[in-house]
Amino acid sequence: MREETAKIAELSREIRELKEKRRAVILAHFYQRPEVQDVADFVGDSLQLAQQAAGTDADVIVFCGVYFMAESAKILSPDKIVVLPEEEAGCPLADMATAAAVRAKKAEVSGCLVVTYVNSSAEVKAESDVCCTSSNAVKVISSLPKEKPVLFVPDRNLGLYLARKTGRNLILWDGYCHVHDSLTAGEIEAARTRHPGAVVMVHPECRPEVIRLADHVASTGGMLKYAKEAPFSAFIVGTEQGMLYPLQKACPDKSFYPAAPHMVCPNMKLTTLEKVKWALEDLAPRIEVAPEIRDRARKALTRMLELA
Repeated sequence: MREETAKIAELSREIRELKEKRRAVILAHFYQRPEVQDVADFVGDSLQLAQQAAGTDADVIVFCGVYFMAESAKILSPDKIVVLPEEEAGCPLADMATAAAVRAKKAEVSGCLVVTYVNSSAEVKAESDVCCTSSNAVKVISSLPKEKPVLFVPDRNLGLYLARKTGRNLILWDGYCHVHDSLTAGEIEAARTRHPGAVVMVHPECRPEVIRLADHVASTGGMLKYAKEAPFSAFIVGTEQGMLYPLQKACPDKSFYPAAPHMVCPNMKLTTLEKVKWALEDLAPRIEVAPEIRDRARKALTRMLELA
């Protein structure tokens, strides 16, 4: 344990030196390993990270997350070098929609507007009218003209939640996040039994029957805000378990319990301090997006940021 702690401290020191040398900024998602979050300049949810990527004056963006996040950073900051320390860190949800399939659906539903969750490829974003994250999706959907049909891509659970919240009859893509979709109503009830009195907060990517049992539904950034401000001392957390670390760090006097032990995204955990260091040394693996895709995808992302 002492040896591992010393190794983390040494790697963190080397990363901070390299970061200064490269004029780099390190952005990390809440689901990253604790030691990766600790070495980052900014830790946040998808919307917050996109805002940071769009506004940074650094020469290099090191994105500690999954592929679509680094791709969005490159779209928003095309003149920056964007590196993803682990190139294989993908997102199964993003892989559930392709640009060709979205084009085919658009042709089928004449005149529809396409709202695409940021958990999607650059090619799919390029087929979209506007993007959204779980934290601003209600605002994005509510901003659209009511007479237009809306195709929501690719998370069906988030789409169902948005349809209930906004009263819109959305056309839903049949995709899902395997981590959030795997949480069951029975597991929420069992967690309540284990931790009586704890408040249940879940992510809107969870199934409808899980959301119905929750006391609070929020994005990861929303969970952090709620935990800080709410007058409760214990919370059951229905999202990827990496979120427990920033929650406990922000609220050391409160208790946080995972809703279920299996809620771990293996792709988010692929990034390690060693890989962050190598990425800064080599400025690789770099993320590139073809200009014709980038320019169209950027319009959808920029509109999302304007509505945030």
